[in-house]
Amino acid sequence: MDLETEVDEIADGIFRLSTWVPDITERGFTFNQFLLTGDEPFLFHTGMRHLFPLVSQAIGRVIPLDTLRWISFGHLEADECGAMNLLLAAAPHAEVVHSPLAISLSLADMCDRAPVAAPEGGLDIGGHRLRFIATPHVPHNWESGLWFDETTATLLAGDLFTHSGRSPALTESDCVAPALAAEGLFHATGLTTNLVPTIERLAELKPTTLAIMHGSSHHGDGAAQLHALASGYTAMFGAS
Repeated sequence: MDLETEVDEIADGIFRLSTWVPDITERGFTFNQFLLTGDEPFLFHTGMRHLFPLVSQAIGRVIPLDTLRWISFGHLEADECGAMNLLLAAAPHAEVVHSPLAISLSLADMCDRAPVAAPEGGLDIGGHRLRFIATPHVPHNWESGLWFDETTATLLAGDLFTHSGRSPALTESDCVAPALAAEGLFHATGLTTNLVPTIERLAELKPTTLAIMHGSSHHGDGAAQLHALASGYTAMFGAS
């Protein structure tokens, strides 16, 4: 089966680039990137290296690829940043932006162009105002961190709420039950003592859109979804 990458606008100026892969779980699995347009376009997740032709073409359907300015991701993993250097080569003014921790641990060595530390006062890309939020070990990896777009109240949620299957780009339906079912399948989340407090802290942002890396994005009461996810993990934590 030939793969294809679909492009959908899930919030004002935020585009979901989604590739459904059939061979992962019995229902398949989506790999999503999120492109924020503006004066300095921002890409969250790069996809794996082998998806670069599809993802780069999808970016080109929204903006000229060589105008991409910022590249970021939740943590270091192939589906999050595997095509990072291919994108740096294709977009001559692009820079990777992440936490100082991620830069010192890995990115200073891995990036073909020097990475930039996320500004403490936020990143204004012209049309979107982004704030980096460190989430160590949530859902996994020490350097993990997410971005919140204050302009559209969109949380770039990374691996949080991961669920399987081929699903619509945006839903108002519950994402928690599918996410907990996927957790039971993959066991990908670190059930640490800071897991629930971190998710509850994200709920305080009161997002109206959750841009989810694997599965449908969610529009509605994002805080309620995050509180419910925290409760679900509390039950798992107690059981473990």
